[in-house]
Amino acid sequence: MRKLAVFPVIFLLLFSRSGSVSAQKHSSMALPHVLVYKTRKNYRNNVPVMLSENKTKIISYPGPGDVVTGSGYPLPVILHKGYLLNGGVGENTAFLKYTYEQYSKLRELPPLDQLYKMIIDRDPITTLCDCGTRQDGVNSEKQLNEWIDKNRLKKKCKVIKKGH
Repeated sequence: MRKLAVFPVIFLLLFSRSGSVSAQKHSSMALPHVLVYKTRKNYRNNVPVMLSENKTKIISYPGPGDVVTGSGYPLPVILHKGYLLNGGVGENTAFLKYTYEQYSKLRELPPLDQLYKMIIDRDPITTLCDCGTRQDGVNSEKQLNEWIDKNRLKKKCKVIKKGH
């Protein structure tokens, strides 16, 4: 049985530009956080999974139907200077060899031990910043890009993982 405890909140964030976050303001559900990050290589089209603290097993992953929306695939938004916005990541994210398109077409997921063998990078995140919720005042990609351009991102957001 797959565990989705991490992904519903993260994937909700991916769709927030469609207005789902504003609909959540009146809900008791916690608002998702705006996560800005960099990776070692370009994994933008690869499906993320969450690993255990020691990175020895997958603890959360999306189902094939979770990685496609009516408007396409929930790819991370490209920001300035190599930063990405959202994308279902966290401190212990890893990326699978599957692209979103390939993964969405799987009829059946392989067993977890096989899925683990399909990880292409167990430590891909070099920088990860939590910029709060959109309700906290982080309202646009434009604002994030301004912070990045002025080297203020790490001052305005909580640095979870610090890269070079």
